[in-house]
Amino acid sequence: MKIKSLLMTAAVLLMGPLTGQAKLKVVTSVPSLASITEMVGGDLVQVESITRGVQDTHFVEAKPSYMVMLNRADLLIYNGMELEMGWLPLLIRGARNQKIAPGSPGHLNASLALLEEDILERVRGEVDRTMGDVHPLGNPHWLLNPHHGLKAGKLIAAKLIELDHKNRETYERNLEKFERELTNRIADWETRAKPLRGLEVVCYHPHWSYLVGWLGMVNAGFIELRPGIPPAPRHQMEIINLMQQKNIKLAIISSWKEPSRARVVADQAGAELLVLPGEVQALPGTDDYFAWIEYMVAKLIEAAG
Repeated sequence: MKIKSLLMTAAVLLMGPLTGQAKLKVVTSVPSLASITEMVGGDLVQVESITRGVQDTHFVEAKPSYMVMLNRADLLIYNGMELEMGWLPLLIRGARNQKIAPGSPGHLNASLALLEEDILERVRGEVDRTMGDVHPLGNPHWLLNPHHGLKAGKLIAAKLIELDHKNRETYERNLEKFERELTNRIADWETRAKPLRGLEVVCYHPHWSYLVGWLGMVNAGFIELRPGIPPAPRHQMEIINLMQQKNIKLAIISSWKEPSRARVVADQAGAELLVLPGEVQALPGTDDYFAWIEYMVAKLIEAAG
């Protein structure tokens, strides 16, 4: 019996690396961060995203299954800028995992990769509910600009090295490959998107500010009355008139949003309503971070004629 017990113990120890037990367990709040982490971490990490691409990441139910996921994590990486403020703190408390608690080495706010001048729509002064769903720390959809994706990759690589120093060289090689490929893709995207520069569009929600700004487009207005507040008939007509006066032929909405009101505006203005994926894996053909940006650039170029 003693020999059998020793053999079983040895088998369990041998199975560890084969079943991935040695991998660093990383949980991200959104799929885009999961994708970047997989590219930088490679075979050394096991990555899960709490949310799926089809979900509006502002509004997520704090399910017990998510707490279990976080309980087993070595590292939590989240978007920041209060995108997850309605649900992530509840999950962290419920997870009872000190490794990922605020202030711990396994707790990473990815938006720290940005300098203040990179942040759009930062609110100065008092904020109240009449302003809609405003994020005082700035527009949280910063990964829609791939230059910010480069910064996120560096920050994530540095954290992985901190937690798993013995594999530093591998993380550095993975980061170098990620940066090289994304830099080349950015150059291609910006070359192809030159015809978009100066093009005026309207967006349903400020979600798209980083993407529009990066590509040199001009956001002439929002279909929502205020962030998170659907348009009243008067505001809807004002946007339609604006689009007709400026001959704006393109309106943009996230795949998360119910499109009927935006479609009415676009139809009456004689414009196209373009539905773009709110996150990685939100629509077919957006399986990773690179494919996500490629999909949006290609669709915008196509819609602009």
